[in-house]
Amino acid sequence: MKLAAAGIGPAAAGGLLALLAAALFGLSTPLLQLLGRGLGPFSTASLLYTGAALVGALLRRGAEREAALTRTDVPRLALVAFLGAVIGPVALAWGLQRASGAGASLMLTLEALFTAVLARLLYRETMDLRVWAAMVLLLGGGALLGLDQASAGSAQLAGLLAVLVATAAWGADNAASRALAERDPGQVVFAKCSLGACATFVLALAAGEPLPSLPAALGLLAVGATGYGLSLRFYLLAQRGFGAARTGSVFACAPFIGAMGALVLGDRSGGYLMAGAGLLMALGVFLHLFERHVHEHQHERTDHEHAHDHSDGHHDHVHDPMPVGPHSHRHAHEPARHAHPHTPDAHHQHRH
Repeated sequence: MKLAAAGIGPAAAGGLLALLAAALFGLSTPLLQLLGRGLGPFSTASLLYTGAALVGALLRRGAEREAALTRTDVPRLALVAFLGAVIGPVALAWGLQRASGAGASLMLTLEALFTAVLARLLYRETMDLRVWAAMVLLLGGGALLGLDQASAGSAQLAGLLAVLVATAAWGADNAASRALAERDPGQVVFAKCSLGACATFVLALAAGEPLPSLPAALGLLAVGATGYGLSLRFYLLAQRGFGAARTGSVFACAPFIGAMGALVLGDRSGGYLMAGAGLLMALGVFLHLFERHVHEHQHERTDHEHAHDHSDGHHDHVHDPMPVGPHSHRHAHEPARHAHPHTPDAHHQHRH
């Protein structure tokens, strides 16, 4: 994804990566409901994250290209695996057994709210008027979609509440994984998803859940590889240049994509309100993709390791010979004060 080479700015590149992650994850929800019928939530989650772990293993890069995970990352990895690869998928799989695919997809809109609030509280990410307007549009779209499903009655309430638990878990996962955004995305995906797959497999055995058929197992592995493995990789890459709150907000269009996918697969629970909600969500994503945040800011001296190149204006150290393209090593940034368009990435954590 060489978006910078194509002349796309960091905010737009991060937004597009977040949008791609949303599309892959959004489409996974109706497919998960279709393939997971009759299966237990633990075995479903285990297959999903086994597929995601395989993708992570294939996408790992050498230490010269990406910063490797370290021992100090283990506690955070365990936390994000518990939240995002155990609680989240198990709650979603359980909820999808009881709610419509469109209704469950729409409930996932609230993940953006949990992500943005936690990013603001934990990292003090700036949220200007444009960001707040985008959040209002996205949440307004979610509210309309919720009203569209309200006529279905109370039978789906337990399922939708389970999906709500999944959104809270994934929102906390998104905020916690921000500190891992500078690590090799393939390695993070592999470690997180392997932990989640092993944990849910043990829980499936303990609960005595039935074994899936071969077609269902292969289908869930494929959904996990794309909707969870590739999606998580793109999400982590988006966080590097876009920030946790903005990435989570753009990712909020995943529920609408999932709802549309459910309609294509035969779910007819939507109505005109769904079209209005889609318009609001599209406007919210548009605000994020074309955000421009510029002001004079101070950089303190920092020393860290992550993948970088020397064309972004922040990496002016020298090599002999000078490498071509992204590479990773420990490097220092001297204090500097300047003004340019930026987002709350690893180099712009200043207060406003």
